[in-house]
Amino acid sequence: MFEVAVIEDAAAAEASLDPMRAGLLAALAAGPASASMLAARVGLARQKVNYHLKALERHGLIELVEERRKGNVTERVMRATAESFVISPVVAEGVRPDPARFTDQLSARWLLAVAAQLVGDVGALITGATKARKRLATFAMDGRVRFASAADRAAFAEEMAGAVTALVAKYHTESAEAGRDHRVVVALHPSVAPPADGTSAEDS
Repeated sequence: MFEVAVIEDAAAAEASLDPMRAGLLAALAAGPASASMLAARVGLARQKVNYHLKALERHGLIELVEERRKGNVTERVMRATAESFVISPVVAEGVRPDPARFTDQLSARWLLAVAAQLVGDVGALITGATKARKRLATFAMDGRVRFASAADRAAFAEEMAGAVTALVAKYHTESAEAGRDHRVVVALHPSVAPPADGTSAEDS
């Protein structure tokens, strides 16, 4: 089982978003179970649960772990193929945002477009690396900073941009024929506080 799997097929995305199937998928991400075991948890007939499980299995979201013989019935024990799933923006290819159409680096929508491209790119790389059974070399940082003022935030953004630009200039080698291009994404946005009462709020 993978930690995270990327859904790049529209039909698989639709299957994962169905409320009942999403619940079954979450249950199987927590641990293997059979249709009869799941039926008792969700309050549905085993045949109905089996119907949903077959749809999830057909799209590669769950897989068979083992088969158990119980009397005249063969019970199939299933599990999710990953602990969690991310739906790639390539699922909505015709309407996914294009960062090249934006020019304002201070635009939250441009940041969203960049993030969507990041998910799509890394998802495709993970798919390729998984098929080739190779490790994908990536790096990411995730931190939190509290600014005393908007002026400090602006100064931080300017200094960070300068530092990253200098670092890229130091290591970028256009003439390296055997080299491989890498994408650098640096983002800064207000953090979102965990909901205390079911509603979302920004921690600004």
